[in-house]
Amino acid sequence: MRLFKKRNTLSEHRVKASRRGDDLIPAGILKRCPKCHEEIFASRLDKYLTCPNCDYGFRIPAKKRLAWLTDDSREWFADMKPADPLHFPDYDAKISKGQQATGLNEAVWTGQASFAGEQAALAIMDPYFIMGSLGQATGEKLARMIERATELELAVVIFTASGGARMQEGIYSLMQMAKVTNALALHKQAGLLSIVVLTDPTTGGVTASFASEGDITLAEPHVMVAFAGRRVIEQTIHEQLPADAQDAETVLKHGFIDHIVLRQVEKATIAWLLKNGGQRHD
Repeated sequence: MRLFKKRNTLSEHRVKASRRGDDLIPAGILKRCPKCHEEIFASRLDKYLTCPNCDYGFRIPAKKRLAWLTDDSREWFADMKPADPLHFPDYDAKISKGQQATGLNEAVWTGQASFAGEQAALAIMDPYFIMGSLGQATGEKLARMIERATELELAVVIFTASGGARMQEGIYSLMQMAKVTNALALHKQAGLLSIVVLTDPTTGGVTASFASEGDITLAEPHVMVAFAGRRVIEQTIHEQLPADAQDAETVLKHGFIDHIVLRQVEKATIAWLLKNGGQRHD
């Protein structure tokens, strides 16, 4: 006869990889890598939030990335906020949720920063603000940042993380692709360096425009780089894509990325590139 009921705690159960097992694990203790599927104790992750098994970089808010990426920084155009030109249902609520989650008024942080003493204009897209989508204010912040960098004769560094153009703003969001790309072209004509770092995910209109326009294109390991989603492509061509078709490593093999860089060395890598290639070339 049992004197005590069996307690349903982690210390007294071996948790199996099942839906029921997942329910037994308190939120935030384990993270599963979406690339190698390794289950990792959250306490093992350092400030870079990378998988210790495959080096995949988990999605990270812009301000957390900024904290370890730069020596110091000064934000530009922080007060710029999204508009609602189409009066899209529940769009205001999505904007408020994104602002609360990120501490930003829009889906990109823009400003000037120092990388090991090397100055540059910097933009970091935030995947926690409506999936880093490209809206009117996002594009305007990016374009103004690049234009100011051109005036100050600074190199530009852009970290992309986006689901593409923001559907709630329709054609207004699509126009931002040309606006930012044109600003980058003028920056390049001025003989200044631009560096783009692709983070997970970089897709849609962002991939089709300024994410592919840098003088140097870097990417973090196993980043998804694509225009259309896997399902859309497979339904269009009626074929199954290889598992790694949209991985940064595959894109690198086909010449659209210059180098895969670990988060732990991004700061040093960017500083080296700025020091050796960031001067104006007339």
